[in-house]
Amino acid sequence: MADFRTLDDIDVAGKTVLVRGDLNVPMQDGKVSDTTRLDRLAPTLTELAKKGAKVVVMSHFGRPKGGPDTKNSLRVVAEALAVAVGQDVAFATDCVGPVAEAAVAALPAGGILVLENLRFHAEEEKNDAAFAAQLAKLGDIYVNDAFSSSHRAHASIEALARLLPNAAGRLMEAELQALTAALEHPERPVVAIVGGAKISTKLELLGNLVSRVNILVLGGGMANTFLHAKGVAIGASLCEKDMADQARSIMQKAEQAGCEVVLPIDGVVAKEFKAGAASHVVAIGAIAPDDLMLDIGPATVAALAAKLAGVKTVVWNGPLGAFEITPFDAGTVALAKEVARLTRAKSLLSVAGGGDTVSALAHAGVEGDFSYVSAAGGAFLEWLEGKELPGVAVLRGH
Repeated sequence: MADFRTLDDIDVAGKTVLVRGDLNVPMQDGKVSDTTRLDRLAPTLTELAKKGAKVVVMSHFGRPKGGPDTKNSLRVVAEALAVAVGQDVAFATDCVGPVAEAAVAALPAGGILVLENLRFHAEEEKNDAAFAAQLAKLGDIYVNDAFSSSHRAHASIEALARLLPNAAGRLMEAELQALTAALEHPERPVVAIVGGAKISTKLELLGNLVSRVNILVLGGGMANTFLHAKGVAIGASLCEKDMADQARSIMQKAEQAGCEVVLPIDGVVAKEFKAGAASHVVAIGAIAPDDLMLDIGPATVAALAAKLAGVKTVVWNGPLGAFEITPFDAGTVALAKEVARLTRAKSLLSVAGGGDTVSALAHAGVEGDFSYVSAAGGAFLEWLEGKELPGVAVLRGH
């Protein structure tokens, strides 16, 4: 079904494979504090190494300004990657030129090498053809396993892929298959659950989704803006009142497309936004002027669970309340557990992504029960917006 090559389609024995990974991991006190991205990249690297390739890993890290600096060096990340792949990982102090070429030459078949931060060269972010040609000199085959960076037309993502035989790594392959199954060729009915604070940051996403899904469920602060746009009093709740026209436009577009927009029917309200604040449940329309709605209520959760019973595909982006503090995490947790239960029962395909979403699902303890959870924040959102990602398009030969 794939319209791109995978590791199954390339012979790598005795070849040097340039792998664009995402080593842009969180750091604390000079150490990697979350190895998720390294753990997800490891299967591609170890598979290539076992097949007898020289494996050369490229990545950006942080936002260096004006050249090399120790704070943004990948050296420490390379050490953590060695743990993830279960073998030694060599490190080159540059990503192009004599230093990089010597490091690649010294690498044995089955070895893994990490090149220094691509962004130490300004040409990387400019998608510079000459810089891409310098990178291409280092290898025989290009593998992109960094979906999370593929919304950027940078040299190591776009220009380089045009210069060598290319393929998707295992993580990229899994991501593309999951997203294709969820939005491009989904089993219907499809429900999109979209939460978060603001609609202003998700206008393109909402506009695209209403033409692709059967049901659009809205929660979080953005639901307040839609309720306000319908003339419902929402008290002191977070609301972008200046976005009311845009909210009405999205609802109109949804109606024309036959997409049902589902808003909360009750909510958990409090006088202040803090952990353990006194709270109670009210019906939508009965929110007091000084109340803040901080979560969807139990009647909304029950209504959404009933809708999910007849659904085949769920796409989730954004929490449905202020999940970071109790008790305002209850709605998000309850619905996440129901989607997880239906996924385990094989009655639906569930794909989720976006930073807060991943945190919310982990908080609910169900991150491993969804069909696919994307750690690619910006790239995942751009995909939901219907945009073509440069790093994906080049693999597909578009």
